[in-house]
Amino acid sequence: MSKHLAILGAGPGGYVAAIRAAQLGARVTVVENQALGGVCLNWGCIPSKALLSVVELGDKAKKAKDFGLLLNGPVAYDPAVMVARKNKVVSTLVKGIATLFKTWNIEHVEGTGELLDARTIRVSKPDGATLQVAADGIIIATGSSWPNLPLFPIDGSQIITSKQALDLERVPASLLIVGGGVEGCEFASLYSGLGTQVTLVELVPRILPLEDEEISQTMERELKKRGVDIRTGVTVDQIVRQPDVVTAHLRDGLSLNVEQVLVSVGRGFNSHGIGLEKAGVQVGTRGEIVVNERMETNIPGVYAIGDVVGKAMLAHVASQQGKVAVENFMGHARAIDYDVIPTGIFTLPEIGRVGLTEQQARDRCVGAGKDPQQSVKVGRFRYGGLGKAQATGDIQGLVKVVVDAESDRILGVHILGAHATDLIHEAALAMHLGATVSRTAEMIHAHPTLAEGLMEAMEDVHGHAIHLARKPATT
Repeated sequence: MSKHLAILGAGPGGYVAAIRAAQLGARVTVVENQALGGVCLNWGCIPSKALLSVVELGDKAKKAKDFGLLLNGPVAYDPAVMVARKNKVVSTLVKGIATLFKTWNIEHVEGTGELLDARTIRVSKPDGATLQVAADGIIIATGSSWPNLPLFPIDGSQIITSKQALDLERVPASLLIVGGGVEGCEFASLYSGLGTQVTLVELVPRILPLEDEEISQTMERELKKRGVDIRTGVTVDQIVRQPDVVTAHLRDGLSLNVEQVLVSVGRGFNSHGIGLEKAGVQVGTRGEIVVNERMETNIPGVYAIGDVVGKAMLAHVASQQGKVAVENFMGHARAIDYDVIPTGIFTLPEIGRVGLTEQQARDRCVGAGKDPQQSVKVGRFRYGGLGKAQATGDIQGLVKVVVDAESDRILGVHILGAHATDLIHEAALAMHLGATVSRTAEMIHAHPTLAEGLMEAMEDVHGHAIHLARKPATT
């Protein structure tokens, strides 16, 4: 008799776990009170990229005359059509998950789930009815949610989250974005591209504080080129709402009058109200569910994955955690490995990264009693030196490689520029397989491609980049 697995949540962790469990022969029931695919598919990753792709196309069209392409009239955007297309993309992908569920005989129960114990979920259905799902094991994949801060009372109109920002019925003339992390910078790219006067406020001294400092500084320059007013090291002290305007008083004394405020300052774990205490599941100090490398909670047979465990809060990490949890549930011992996680930031231009920043690498050396100047090597190559980038006009970009000098091992790679989120996977694969930077640089790269920038940056680590005017070091 096959094992029965119940999964609470059908986001990128939950639905992937469900399919993998079915592939391994389990009977699977998924409980979800919203749309299949979770936040990422419906109100995050996919819809934002669908909208950003339009602005990216518009940026190209604005340069059409320089390329010899003649268009009638200036570039203009139709938000209603953009949103309709975005919704169609999302709908197609949601239907795709439903089809996969049907193919693998996965039961989808619509409703809000709550653990009654370590083997039972009570589901409150939209029509008021309740039912119980008993299973041999449970995976909690409830994700995270938007913040609800007293200073920023979300009304969905004047003060909004990314969820409302993705349904643009009308492009605002002015927008204050609170938070200069990934989400904030992506929306700054989107709205500034649509013609909105964007002000971006970040508490810490630089935007994208988790990225390599050189990449962060470069992105700040790119956003400023798009007209974004960036204010770092400041906070919002007060928000005053009036019928037609929102006034934001900043800590540096500036007062801003804007149409809307987009709050982009982190997310909270969806660990409350789901019966964790009834099942005895341990929760950490931040509200995250505590798990080990096998995605097991402290209760045997109960697993947790995705944002709610507070590790790397990324869709693809949630999917991998789901696979790991399922394989352990099915008796195949497997542990999660967080050492190599590629990440994409869909600003304009894009950012791709994997591994350590330059500063993190140098800090590790200091901690190990090594000289960071001698122990860490860095290679760089700019898009402008690439034939493909010159041909397509995508010359704004940088590839940066961070390497351990002793072992020649790649510690981190950072790319800012066109297709960076795709290009980063070559570096991630090299790191995953333990390839040295010299060995990776030796691989023949097709010409003309943007991937040649990775080869050149890796060659530059040892001063061998062909298309970089740098004299060899003297001894």
